[in-house]
Amino acid sequence: MTPVHIRPAVQTLPAYVPGARSRGQDVAKLSSNELPYPPQESVLAALTAAAGGVNRYPEMTGDTLVEAIAQRHAVAPQQVVVGNGSVALIQHVLDTVCDDGDDVVLPWRSFEAYPICIAVAGARAVKVPLTADGRHDVPAMIDAVTPRTCALLACTPNNPTGPALTADELAALVEGVPEHVLVIVDEAYLDFVTDTEVGDALTLLADHPNLLVSRTFSKAHALAGMRVGYLVGEVGIIGAIRSVATPFGVNLPAQAAAVAALAPEALAETARRAAVVVGERDRVLAGLRRQGWDVPHAQGNFFWLAVGEETSALAEHLRAAGILARPFIGEGVRVSIGTPAENDRVLAATATWPAR
Repeated sequence: MTPVHIRPAVQTLPAYVPGARSRGQDVAKLSSNELPYPPQESVLAALTAAAGGVNRYPEMTGDTLVEAIAQRHAVAPQQVVVGNGSVALIQHVLDTVCDDGDDVVLPWRSFEAYPICIAVAGARAVKVPLTADGRHDVPAMIDAVTPRTCALLACTPNNPTGPALTADELAALVEGVPEHVLVIVDEAYLDFVTDTEVGDALTLLADHPNLLVSRTFSKAHALAGMRVGYLVGEVGIIGAIRSVATPFGVNLPAQAAAVAALAPEALAETARRAAVVVGERDRVLAGLRRQGWDVPHAQGNFFWLAVGEETSALAEHLRAAGILARPFIGEGVRVSIGTPAENDRVLAATATWPAR
């Protein structure tokens, strides 16, 4: 045991459990919500070309990428900060606004990195249970805010359960907390949303300077391995986050790949691929419901099977069928949408699960 003092909050951190990795060729890796397609050729060419210059540092704050993101969302470059994936950025946010003993309100179950980031920042996670159908309980989240609350987190669509906040729910959440409480809305899966009632947090930024929106290139843009995320918000908040962010936090090939992914042709192809994934998602959900499964209203590129104490058994059942899913022990199993053939394999496996 090390003689060096380690903060108690760090010693008691829950372990982040990544999706299982495939160790065979005939295994469907549906455990990490990755896009089942490789990077686009133009994006791959950009990152390959940039890799030849990795003896040099990248732009420290990714100015070229920041400008491209700002142009896409019609905001000022000073309202954007990029980082080594959404998780790193959320950690930077909490390090910026949390003092020891502060509270951060969040829905639960949600993205498992949130409580870890909160604890590392020295704050306390106040977990608000989801509704029975896997949705954020917006009134309960607002009620959970106290004078100790420095931030509130929302994940829409929610990982791992799938439902997304409607525009009315999103507006109610942002407007329902005091102006000094930072509201962080994680929209990593927004590209897969088809429900017209779902809200887009960027549309609320102009009227809510305490709002911060998180997006990523990891999902629909097929760049999970490059680790590029970004935040959009009020200039003062973004400037403070940038001051604590890791210098050169996005590497050279990753910056080049993300810039290429924002080219008009690349964005069009990303939208086309997302539509294919959505079509498969809806096909799989319909098949599951015909089999008798009760599945939440999924709006990401994954779905949730709330099987409680049968979670480990279901995960093993899927594994035996050559499918790697993501179990959350005692709660349920999250399954990503893969290729049509992989999804057919999932439906075949779920059809033989006796406890559905």
